Amino acid sequence: MYLKQLLDKRWNGKVKIITGIRRCGKSFLLSTLYKEHLEHEGVESDCFVEISLDRKAFIKYRNPNELYDYVQSKTKDQSKRYYVFIDEIQLSFKVKNENIDENLIPEEDKDLLYTTFYDILNDLMARSNLDIYVTGSNSKMLSKDIVTNFRDRGTEIKVYPLSFSEYYPVSRLEKADALEEYMIYGGMPLVVTENSESEKRKYLAGLYENVYIKDIVERYRLKDDEVLEALIDSLSSSIGSLTNPHNLANAAGTLMQRSTSDNTIKKYLTFLEDAFLFLGAKRYDVKGKRYFENIRKYYSMDLGLRNAKLNFRQLDRGHLMENMIYLELIRRGYNVDVGVVEVTRVNDKGKKQQSQYEIDFIVNTGKEKIYIQSALNLDTEDKRTQETFSLRNSRDFFRKIVIVGGNTKPWIDDNGITYLGVIPFLLDHTIIDF
Repeated sequence: MYLKQLLDKRWNGKVKIITGIRRCGKSFLLSTLYKEHLEHEGVESDCFVEISLDRKAFIKYRNPNELYDYVQSKTKDQSKRYYVFIDEIQLSFKVKNENIDENLIPEEDKDLLYTTFYDILNDLMARSNLDIYVTGSNSKMLSKDIVTNFRDRGTEIKVYPLSFSEYYPVSRLEKADALEEYMIYGGMPLVVTENSESEKRKYLAGLYENVYIKDIVERYRLKDDEVLEALIDSLSSSIGSLTNPHNLANAAGTLMQRSTSDNTIKKYLTFLEDAFLFLGAKRYDVKGKRYFENIRKYYSMDLGLRNAKLNFRQLDRGHLMENMIYLELIRRGYNVDVGVVEVTRVNDKGKKQQSQYEIDFIVNTGKEKIYIQSALNLDTEDKRTQETFSLRNSRDFFRKIVIVGGNTKPWIDDNGITYLGVIPFLLDHTIIDF
């Protein structure tokens, strides 16, 4: 999937920016899979310029001016077309331009005194015989930075941990067993290739402590990571639950045994979303056709990371399946909200009363909307009636799907609601498009 995106975007006159949670395989995608494909097509070895800024041999090129000169020196032949791969671009630092009189620059424009990797990449893009690709640790090279600095001259490719359809063929397990393991240990590539469960757990716990949290603390110069850790624990415990900054502040405060403000939590939520550790889904009123401010559900980018943060203690299969479904929908490129349906009912005293019922996901496929409910099991008729109540009361004609646990093949009930198992949903990327 990612290889196709890279091939579709090559030589489009833009910088290809590969982002995603750290250690999900961005560098391997570019420098191994993509390069091997191009070599198989006949691209000669001297047409690749590869710079890994995290390696000692390339440390000097963290200076953007040195980086620029190096690329120029390697691409002198105007008759050739070159592929330029720059790995860990966030390690490039800014350099003050000594040719500009600082006294002539207004305070609000002081950033113009410095040369950054954005400047040199924008310059190199002007050369028609260069096709430029960069990867970066997302917590330092964020999507919003890319949009701001490249505008329409950069194109982003988001890389995710392995999907179940990528994981299953190499797991050498039966589908049900593979799904069970995937829900516990997730899809980080090095976890998938590790056979020992203790090593899987150790690696995942180490990623959180030694990579993700440290990255965020360093980028935003946080004085301590206690609030951040408490917020992550709170989000991890409540995946798939509606919440807001105030509730999260209370929950984090309880974990820390000291208070924190709603504004601090709101700011830290932004840090976590920008780092792709969590994804926030907005709440949408189906009948009122409006979004609710500040109320969201948060899902973890990888279930293994989420479970490791909680020491593998809270393994509620219903919540884990809901998280897995949401992430799969996002990976497939859909826009996804969480829905609410307001229903007026008459109570025991004969008075009308409005109640809200959830639709787990409202999926925009580009052609239509689809309502999706996640239900681990529907073992009784009462349970099925309860789980489908919001779908039946949406009072519209959009398609409605209930995803259940297991390997159930699609079938449709008398209300036109489709039921299918989570395994065929995860393995068939077109199953909800029929």
